[in-house]
Amino acid sequence: MWKKTDDEAAASSLPATPSTPAPPRPSGSAPAASIGASILIKGDVEGTEDLALHGRLEGTLSLRKNHVLVGRDGKLKGDVYGRSIHVEGEVRGNLYGSQEVILRSSGRVHGNIVSPRVTLENGSRFKGSIDMEGAREEGAGESRPERGTVAKPTNSDRAAAAQAG
Repeated sequence: MWKKTDDEAAASSLPATPSTPAPPRPSGSAPAASIGASILIKGDVEGTEDLALHGRLEGTLSLRKNHVLVGRDGKLKGDVYGRSIHVEGEVRGNLYGSQEVILRSSGRVHGNIVSPRVTLENGSRFKGSIDMEGAREEGAGESRPERGTVAKPTNSDRAAAAQAG
């Protein structure tokens, strides 16, 4: 009785898109690499392409000039270096984003964030410190900082926060 139009037929033949969108990339670039939900990697990961982590990683993730997504099912235990880092899952480690770090509402981070732009959405959970002054727009994370060198709040920071709150 109902006949599918050419557009509907073409759309139904496309593979289903993942529930978690890939991190934003410049138009015309290749699709992001993906680590599936059933994958566990123990060790450091380096590369020069965008990455969507839906599985587990125990080690440093270094994609300094690329975009990183930790999907809803993703769990990362270690530091992350990237241009843009989006967290929807769980990270236990420090995040070093040369452009931005976004903690989505479903995301959980237990560690420090160093980036010129940081977004924490309502519902997200975060324990650590945020350093937006120490990060350079394009140079943050270019040289690997020592672990634990993120600036701690000073008394003047606490006083300003007390006056604001």
